Amino acid sequence: MLAKFLVIGVLAIPKGQSNIETVLSLVEKNNKNLAADRQYWEAKKLEYKTGLTLPNPTVQGQYLFGSPATAGNQTDFFAVQPFDFPTTYKKRRELADVQEALSTSAIAGRRQEVLLEAKLLCLEMIYRNKLAAQHGQRKAGLEKLLADFKRKLDTGDGNILDVNKTRLQLLEINQLQAENSVELQKLQTQLVGLNGGEAVVFRDTLYPQLPEIQSFEVVEKEYEAADPLRQTLEQEKRIAEKQLDLAEAWRLPKFEAGYHYQGILGQRFNGVHAGVTLPIWEQKYRTESQQSQVLFAELQLQGHLNEHFYEIMELYERQAALRRSLNDYSAAIASVSNTALLDKALRLGEITTIEYFLEMSFYQNAWLHYLKTERDYQVAVAELMRYKL
Repeated sequence: MLAKFLVIGVLAIPKGQSNIETVLSLVEKNNKNLAADRQYWEAKKLEYKTGLTLPNPTVQGQYLFGSPATAGNQTDFFAVQPFDFPTTYKKRRELADVQEALSTSAIAGRRQEVLLEAKLLCLEMIYRNKLAAQHGQRKAGLEKLLADFKRKLDTGDGNILDVNKTRLQLLEINQLQAENSVELQKLQTQLVGLNGGEAVVFRDTLYPQLPEIQSFEVVEKEYEAADPLRQTLEQEKRIAEKQLDLAEAWRLPKFEAGYHYQGILGQRFNGVHAGVTLPIWEQKYRTESQQSQVLFAELQLQGHLNEHFYEIMELYERQAALRRSLNDYSAAIASVSNTALLDKALRLGEITTIEYFLEMSFYQNAWLHYLKTERDYQVAVAELMRYKL
């Protein structure tokens, strides 16, 4: 009877609340890779702003000794400021703006990856904690059964074979407990690593409340709208387009203006210096190259949208299939929860010990499959709903 109540209680667990959100908040705050990523993009923003101003001015001076002496000495001084065609600076600022905007989607994408990894770790730990509870319940039942068999053996009503069978079953469950503990410790270590080495303890046996899954069309639309990779690819396309605009601007002439002083044989000459650079050869293939980059960025975006659509469809169908399997297991386990009847039949001698363990193994295997399916369903939903992280 106790087993039946335990089954009903555990089947209700998915409706409970867990503190996964607390763990995710800690990971977002402490994760070293996220901190490094944010710092990287701060540096990139400063890099994008570099070069938006005028080039450095050039100051030159020379003093030339004449020969023969009657030729006199010559002094020259130049102060020159080069600059591009005025519209080029506007295009460069526009390019820097879209490059800076790239950081938002890139940081969001990296954040989503780290938080999803942390969430999947937590879900696996919940599964392992529930498995530990199941093993503990099974072990307690076997220990009670072993004590009963030993007591009967001492009074002459039992036999050593029943005792040995129970000991083997107990040995197996102890091994399963040990393996599960090792896995839990490994997961705990990985979680601390994601949390930047800061201590974090997670012992939940409650899965988080699942969101209502809308139709595929709604989920696909929301997923794409919030997809950081799609946003990054779109931003890279805009960058390529701005670079094309800038490449076309490079085909315009460059200028320089300044001051020129010259002194020779006691005479002084002062005036304005002006110059122009004609982009005849240097920028010959720049525009064609950037046109290819725009096409490449567009193809990358379209390829991602196509692949992503079917990836979302696969995730959606997988979670739906797992949900159906989970409901089937829930109904089956609730209907065949007969451990109390098996215990009574064994106690009254209506079944042998072998029959008892065989029947119990059927029930235990079904229960373990339920726990795995429950875990897989939670993982599928987490991956499908990753855009909400």
